[in-house]
Amino acid sequence: MRLPRVYPILDTASLDRIELPWIEAAEALIEGGAGILQFRHKKFWSREVVETAERIGELCRLAGVPFVINDRADYAAMLSAALHIGQDDLNPTDARAVIGPDAIVGYSTHNSQQMASAQSEPVDYLAFGPVFGTLSKERPDATVGIAALQEVRKLTQLPLVAIGGINLENALSCWAAGADSVAIIAGLLSPPCTRLSLRGRIEEWLRIG
Repeated sequence: MRLPRVYPILDTASLDRIELPWIEAAEALIEGGAGILQFRHKKFWSREVVETAERIGELCRLAGVPFVINDRADYAAMLSAALHIGQDDLNPTDARAVIGPDAIVGYSTHNSQQMASAQSEPVDYLAFGPVFGTLSKERPDATVGIAALQEVRKLTQLPLVAIGGINLENALSCWAAGADSVAIIAGLLSPPCTRLSLRGRIEEWLRIG
């Protein structure tokens, strides 16, 4: 697959903190030109959450934008979405059994050993990080840095997403180190964050990407 240069993540906890409705945020990112959109929800998946994710998935389908569910293979299968999993989730083989052979699967790695091991897994793209310090995870893995990103680029031919603490100032160094794409959460949510400012922010990201 070919990843867009900018990989926006709709993190529900971050949006709740700034009181920006999830649907509005999704609409702003899609209207601003996002080429992919991941839905990241770390809390309980209530009926309301499922219905909202379904609505966002439909917005993505209408716009021709891949819709990715974070962590949950069951909901990704139910919503006919792509899936992104981490080291503590279902392993890629089991996740693939849940969502089927044709769905897109991404897989996070945090060191060279995990990256090397991931080459034999049934995944379509890989993520690596956190490249920089991040506030978007409660218990982040150790920061890896640009040098490590350059090294793991040599270990895989799969599309590679740099993750963790990426902003407009350091994104260029990630692309220069070999990342095909950069994942962003906080880098989108400059205060005060509104639907209009979020659309402007993703447009700004796409200009540099």
